[in-house]
Amino acid sequence: MNIKRAKEEIKNTIEAYLLKDEYGEYEIPSIRQRPILLMGPPGVGKTQIMEQIARECRIGLVAYTITHHTRQSAVGLPFIKEKEYDGKLYSVTEYTMSEIIASVHEKMEQTGIREGILFIDEINCVSETMAPMMLQFLQCKTFGNQQMPEGWIIVAAGNPPEYNKSVRDFDVVTLDRVKRIDVEADFAVWKEYAYKEKLHGAVISYLDIRKNNFYQIETTVDGKYFATARGWEDLSQILYVYEKLGKSVDAQVVGQYIQFPRIARDFANYLELYYKYHRDYKIDEILTGIMDPSVISRLHFADFDERLSVMGLIISRLGEEFRLSWEMDRIVTELFGHLKAVRGRLRDEDDRAETGRELQTEYQAAEEAFEKAREAEQLDRKQERLERAVLAGLKKMQRAAAENGFSGVRSAFSEETKARQEQLDRTGGALEYAFDFLEAAFGQGQELVVFVTELTAGYYSAWYIRENGCDRYYMYNKGLLFAERQQEISRQIDEAKDLMTGADRT
Repeated sequence: MNIKRAKEEIKNTIEAYLLKDEYGEYEIPSIRQRPILLMGPPGVGKTQIMEQIARECRIGLVAYTITHHTRQSAVGLPFIKEKEYDGKLYSVTEYTMSEIIASVHEKMEQTGIREGILFIDEINCVSETMAPMMLQFLQCKTFGNQQMPEGWIIVAAGNPPEYNKSVRDFDVVTLDRVKRIDVEADFAVWKEYAYKEKLHGAVISYLDIRKNNFYQIETTVDGKYFATARGWEDLSQILYVYEKLGKSVDAQVVGQYIQFPRIARDFANYLELYYKYHRDYKIDEILTGIMDPSVISRLHFADFDERLSVMGLIISRLGEEFRLSWEMDRIVTELFGHLKAVRGRLRDEDDRAETGRELQTEYQAAEEAFEKAREAEQLDRKQERLERAVLAGLKKMQRAAAENGFSGVRSAFSEETKARQEQLDRTGGALEYAFDFLEAAFGQGQELVVFVTELTAGYYSAWYIRENGCDRYYMYNKGLLFAERQQEISRQIDEAKDLMTGADRT
């Protein structure tokens, strides 16, 4: 299955394992909560989805790469303890607490979160001395003589043998005690994620044209060559930073992330064209309504790769506006919730001191919740940035309250909503201008279908259109759905004809 479906399956499993009955006991007792074994190629996103799942389920996460551990750190160190049996003293070997189990207890102490995931990566690449202990861990949920705390779910991950010569096969006894999920690379799913996480437009548009280069691992006489989802995402980050620094990216830089020479060279060549198209086609001007007839003519007669690249540039630039609109909407919505709570506690809206005190109380509670969630690693960078913006907005409301009480707060909040609406309008205008340009270049050709499909796939573009509408999107999307339906009906008719022909022969 793809990584998106795997994430959904793991979330469903966690919800099932953590469900309690009317007596506060887990519906599925711990002994029947099979560890999840996630098997898939390297760099496909196994570790990343565990971080996302922990945040979305609001539970803790302790992650280890088991190959970094010795048997002593995983099991604990031995020590001698005197014990009495039948009136006689004996020296007995016991073990200190496993470093891994201790980390789970420390996470609970630090965050106050009593349930979570213990994620063990590369579990089938352990040394010979660690292998029996790992089997015991999966079968009995113990490290040495230390039991996993109740409410903590084991998720282990490993690579299939074709990707790693060090892997060990699990026996049937072990496999019969785990819930195994096999995952594989899927560009369509990754692309959906790439839009949401704002990966560089050059990476997305290149892989749209060269889908076969998304995930490749090849063994040659010179060693292993590979391109992975992780590599493309990390390359995207360095592209953004190099652009800010004014530095160029060539094949050697690309090759540091995409360790497949042919693909690295191909992407580096594409990147040069990508930047050239951005300059030549004046993308920023297009989205403000300025259209050069020579640019339209050039695109009309361009080859298909160039057309897709230009559409990728337009979609990438639009994506920034969609994302900014989404962020401003989130911030204003959260601010409204805080101010509504403050207003509900006020006895006199004109009392500046009371308004200031209530806003300070609201700010402190919001800041405390933010710090607690951040320390518990319940926020990603995007969420953290948004929460900081909300806190800054509450501070601004406090200053407004000091001058004019709650009426000043209303005025300050009105400025925030106005700025939000201006951004929404600017985004809507840019979207309309994009349609104008593409229609002028292609009429109502297949390129518009590709454009609408990309808007549908994008998280922020889909949100914007759902919340604010776009008549031309609906028009083209309706045509797209109708065409797909026609193709499906034609396929079913052809199948029926084949069956009838076969029946006639018999």
